[in-house]
Parts: sequence; structure tokens; C-alpha cells
Amino acid sequence: MNIFGKFFRSSIIGPLASLLIVVVLVSLTTDRFLTPENLINVSLQVSTVAIAAIGSTIVILTGGIDLSPGSVVALASCVLAIVVQQMGFSLPAGIFVALLLGIGLGGFNGLLSTYGRIPSFVVTLATMGMFRGLAFLITEGHPIFSVSPYLETIFYGDLAGIPLPLIYILVAYAVSALFLKYTRTGRAIYSVGGNETAAYLSGIHVNRTRLLAFVIAGFTAAIAGVLLSARLNSGSPNYGVGLELAAIAAAVIGGTSLAGGHGNIIATLFGAMTVAVVQNGLNLNAVPAAWQNITLGIIILLAVGFDMWRNDIGKGFSKIFAS
Repeated sequence: MNIFGKFFRSSIIGPLASLLIVVVLVSLTTDRFLTPENLINVSLQVSTVAIAAIGSTIVILTGGIDLSPGSVVALASCVLAIVVQQMGFSLPAGIFVALLLGIGLGGFNGLLSTYGRIPSFVVTLATMGMFRGLAFLITEGHPIFSVSPYLETIFYGDLAGIPLPLIYILVAYAVSALFLKYTRTGRAIYSVGGNETAAYLSGIHVNRTRLLAFVIAGFTAAIAGVLLSARLNSGSPNYGVGLELAAIAAAVIGGTSLAGGHGNIIATLFGAMTVAVVQNGLNLNAVPAAWQNITLGIIILLAVGFDMWRNDIGKGFSKIFAS
């Protein structure tokens, strides 16, 4: 009789149920949602949010927050475009530079928020503006088009009929899940977010662990930047606007606690898919951009509220059905 209590406390079933509910609701509002073409489009749209959400989830698991992924996406896309189109580097070399940049930007956030002892919210709020400002500076505010004739294949290609972005997502989440569950560093990430003092006393390098979390976040944001550049074959300082909110929403909808120490990376994928389905449904119904932002904000509030009240809701249902 405690099935409802277990349901509300589950790390996977809850986010999956949320996704299914959203799919049903969107399907009822438009008959264009379940068409094969649109479903493929959703799988492509979710790629950048899903990849960036991996890093956001890992940072949140350590008890921090990262508001800079959208700006990292913009700067990485601009650097990729400049290096390949204007400096004549090969496409693989340009991608390598963009990913290395993401690692560096994430490390910068991590150093300031750990060893610099500045709250991660303040650090990443500042770098969110700094990184995007650098993107505008190096491009003089103009997008760079036609980066490489081979770039779009990275996004629009397929393997055995499966879109490449979907394969990227599956591989990235599989690696992340194995890393968090089966490596010492992955378990340390949970420990630091769950109880920093206990983690320190047990021999875990707290600052080093948090630094690594931000490095991973910068790396995944740079991957998202490369994917976005490949999708549009361009780099722009305007890319990634609002991505940080979508990534955080994906993590929270997936059940990751903003207090740190609790979360499931696979559930984050369901959260990212939920965000993508909502955005796609709003687009199909021609909802203005302003209302789309309002809707995303409401979803974040509801997700955070559910995170805070989940155990109470579960206990309430357990008492009701036990009586």
C-alpha cells in the first residue's frame, strides 16, 4: 500500500512520469507533435540541453550552482568559428581548441568558487556576463557563418539511421552514470554535496572535487557549443541564451537536489527531454517567446517545490493508503 510513497520518492520513476505526462498533454494540444519528422526534430533539439545538463547536475551534486553554461556555449562556438574559418585550422583542431577552452573556463569558475572561497552563484553570475562579453569582443558582435562544409555532418549525420546527436547523448549519459556510480571521484562528488565536513574527515579533497565538477561543466558546455555550431554551421555571441536555466531545470526536474548530495544523472536526461518537449509543444502551438520564458520559469518553480516537498508528499500518500 506504500506504492504511492515509493513512487514520489523514486529517483527515476518520478521524472519519467513527468515526461510521459508532458508528452500526453502536448499530444492533446497539437496533432503535429507525434509525427516522425517532429520527433526527430525533438531528438535534435534536446541534444544541447541534455549535454550541458550533465555538467550542471554534477556541479549541483557538489552543492554548487553554475550559471555560465550558456555563455560558455557562445564563446566556444565563436572560438571554433574563428579558429577554423579565419585562422585556417582543420575542423578537428578547431573542435579540440573549443573543448580545451571549455575546460579552462570551467576551471576558472572552479578555482574562484573553491580556492577563492567566493560563492559559486556569485562567481558564475559574474562569468556568465564575462564569457559572453568576450564572445562579443572577439567577433565584434557579428555571427560568423559557413565555418566548415564538414561541420553540419557532425550534427545532421546518422549512424545506421540513428541521428548522431542521439548517439552522443546516450554515450555521454552512459559514461557519466558509470563515472558517478563506480569511480572514487564520482562517489566523492556525492559525499561532498551530502556532507562536506564528513567528506573532509574521511580523506576526500573537497576543493579538488568541486574544482573537477566545474571543469566537467565547462567541458560539457563546450560540447554543447560545438553541437550548436554544427547545427547552424556558424558561431555567434548570441548562442546559448537561456541554456543555463534549461540545464538547471533539467537537473531539478530529474530530481537532483539543489542542496547537493542527491540526484541521478539518468533522471536528468528525462528532465532534459521534458524541457525539450515543453519547448517544442509551445513552438508548435505558436506560443510567443515571452510566454515560453514564463512557462520555463514556472516549471523550474514547480520542480524545486516538488524537490522540497517530495518526501512530505510521499509520507502523506503512505498515511492515506495505510489507513
